[in-house]
Amino acid sequence: MTDRDARWLAATMHTAFFLLLVASIVRFLDHHHGEPAAPWVIALTGCLAAVYAVGLLLRITGPEQVTVPYLAWLTVVTVLWVVLVLLAPSFAWCAVPLFVTGLRTLPTGPALVLVTLVTALVVLSQNRLSTGFDPNLTIVPVAVAAVTAAVITYLRRQAVRLRETERRAGMLDERQRLSREIHDALAQGLSSQAMLLQAADRAWADPDLAREHLHAAQQVGVRNLAEARGLVQDLSPADLDGHSVEEALRNVAEREPRPVRVRVDGPVRQLPGRVQSTLVRIAQGALANAREHAGASGVALTLTYLDDEVVLDITDDGRGFDPAAVPSAEGRGHGLPAMRARALQLGGRLTVESAPGQGTVISVAIPLGAGHG
Repeated sequence: MTDRDARWLAATMHTAFFLLLVASIVRFLDHHHGEPAAPWVIALTGCLAAVYAVGLLLRITGPEQVTVPYLAWLTVVTVLWVVLVLLAPSFAWCAVPLFVTGLRTLPTGPALVLVTLVTALVVLSQNRLSTGFDPNLTIVPVAVAAVTAAVITYLRRQAVRLRETERRAGMLDERQRLSREIHDALAQGLSSQAMLLQAADRAWADPDLAREHLHAAQQVGVRNLAEARGLVQDLSPADLDGHSVEEALRNVAEREPRPVRVRVDGPVRQLPGRVQSTLVRIAQGALANAREHAGASGVALTLTYLDDEVVLDITDDGRGFDPAAVPSAEGRGHGLPAMRARALQLGGRLTVESAPGQGTVISVAIPLGAGHG
């Protein structure tokens, strides 16, 4: 149940209580004005209305607020109502808002005990008004209480199940986010590092060249460590630390073992942090795919600023693939869906143009207004 629905239900219950209280005192005065107990009934009605109103003014009667002040308030209200019912059975129907309030706020066990006791008192009081035993005066209150208790208990349990479902969905989203981050950031660095170490091993006879490859692998390892720390702390890509998105893309490109050309078109604009992170992560994922699966000899990154959106194109001259068979394409089943999910989160779109033997173009377009707030 949403907060708005909960407030609406609470307002309805509180209004119903006061209306029933007024109706009960009017009926009592109309039928028993001259009785000795009348002053007590009038005084207790005033006290009950005042205590109930104080609870509303102090805001201790909201849903799911089982605090000491709330329990004290509910206890006083219930005791005053019980005394009133013993003096004047016509106040019995004020019980309906009371046990609805109890069912909404108290734990299920105590709430059902309260409803049982209140219902029993209602049945006894209503039968006192009858000249003889009336089955309707016994069955109707029990039926009303049972249906109300069942419905509210069901709704509470459904709310618990919904919260658990949302919690699990949140955990799944977080796992998917981390999976994308690891694939697009750490996997790229580890792959580059492995290729540099293999190159160093092949060039071992040339110490200067082998040392150059080892130094480059060391730098990639340092960068990967920064990325890992960023993932743990939910930070933006390490390449964006103190750099613009254009500089970050160039840094990503420079770590690739094969040439990657970076080009920026259009008037450069300041992009929100989320948009910058998304562009860098997608570039990392696309470059990892091009390196590991496309067999490309060259890749081009083009960042284009249009009037209403920013577009990043990653083009490679590799072996290409059939986009319709992405789930079965080796290695691409994770990368492309992850990149597409990143773009969709910002209201963008990702398109893939490729064919076997004809290279691949991955294009992501994100609205310039995305990522704010």
